[in-house]
Amino acid sequence: MTENAAHAHHSLDYIEFGVTDLLAAKAFYGSAFGWTFNDYGPGPAYVGIRRNGAADGGEVGGFRLDTEVKPGGPFVLLYSADLEASAQAVRDAGCDVTEGPYDFPGGRRFHFRDPSGNELGVWSES
Repeated sequence: MTENAAHAHHSLDYIEFGVTDLLAAKAFYGSAFGWTFNDYGPGPAYVGIRRNGAADGGEVGGFRLDTEVKPGGPFVLLYSADLEASAQAVRDAGCDVTEGPYDFPGGRRFHFRDPSGNELGVWSES
């Protein structure tokens, strides 16, 4: 993890996802959300997720190679300025929207599973 960005006391700083296939994870998240990555090592067991628009290589998270992904744990929500376009991007990148889009207090959201089985959500204010 790079130390180029300021860190805020008691705030979320970095999140790691367990994935069963690093190449599939990079392809899906790169296609659906435009994420870019830092590869580590010759046969990577870890890939850093670059902060959107960060030319300095700063990271907000990473993919760790696991033999299996277990459901549960914290639920990660991404923000979208265009929820319908984000849902379509998930489908176009090869994954299914598993729930929604639906209204909730504060906006709308949907859930999806990535190629390794991680469940995430995407929300919008409208």
